[in-house]
Amino acid sequence: MTTPGADVPAYDDLPDWLRPLATAAVHVRPEQLSRFLPPDEGGRESAVLMLFGEDGSGWAGADVLLIQRAHDMRSHAGQAAFPGGAVDDEDEDVVAAALREAVEETGLDPAGVQVFGTLPALFLPPSGFVVTPVLAWWREPSEVSVVDPREVASVHRVPLAELLDPANRFRVQHPSGYVGAAFDAAGLLVWGFTAGLLDRMLRLAGWEQPWDQSDLRDLPAEALGREAGAR
Repeated sequence: MTTPGADVPAYDDLPDWLRPLATAAVHVRPEQLSRFLPPDEGGRESAVLMLFGEDGSGWAGADVLLIQRAHDMRSHAGQAAFPGGAVDDEDEDVVAAALREAVEETGLDPAGVQVFGTLPALFLPPSGFVVTPVLAWWREPSEVSVVDPREVASVHRVPLAELLDPANRFRVQHPSGYVGAAFDAAGLLVWGFTAGLLDRMLRLAGWEQPWDQSDLRDLPAEALGREAGAR
C-alpha cells in the first residue's frame, strides 16, 4: 500500500471532506475490500483510478468519476466502472497505468490529478485481472468525455450524495448466485467490483448512511452483457 511520503502529496493538500477516506486507506486490509484476493500465481496486473472531485461547493458537490463500458466489450460489457485497465510494459507502475488509462478513456488532464494513495490489490475472477485501486483528488477538474466509443459508452461525474442516498442503494443477485452491493446513481446501475469497492470505501470513510440491506433484486438481463461469472 502507498502511504503519504516523498512520492505522494501530503494529506494536508486534500479538502477536509476527503481526508477521512485518505486516512481509512492507510490501514485498510485487502479482506476488508473483497473476498476475492489475488492468487499466489497468475492474474494480469491492472489498475483503476478512483478519482474524487467537487464542483466548488465542498462536500455538497463531491463526486467520483465513472465510465460505462461499451456494450459489446469482451468482458464487463456495459458495466459502470472506474477508468482503468491493464498495466503495460511502458507504465512505470500501477499509478502510471491508472492515469494513462483514464486519459485514454475520458480525455482528462492528468496535470490536475493528485494521487494520494493506493489500496491493496484485488482479484477479478471473470477476467483474471489483479486490480490495484489508485486513489486521487481532482484538484483541477478538466473536461471529460468519451474518447473511443469502442471501449466506453459514456463518462459520468457521479455525485457522492446520490451514491450515499439510502433510496439509491440495494443488493443485486447474479444468476450464478453472487450477491453484492449495487447503486442506482446518475442513470447508472453500478454493481459488481465497482459497487463492492465503493460500498466498502464509503463505509470505511464514515460516510455511509443506513440503508435497507434486505432489498435484494435480480440483476436485470440487460446488465449481464457477456458476463458468465460472479464478481
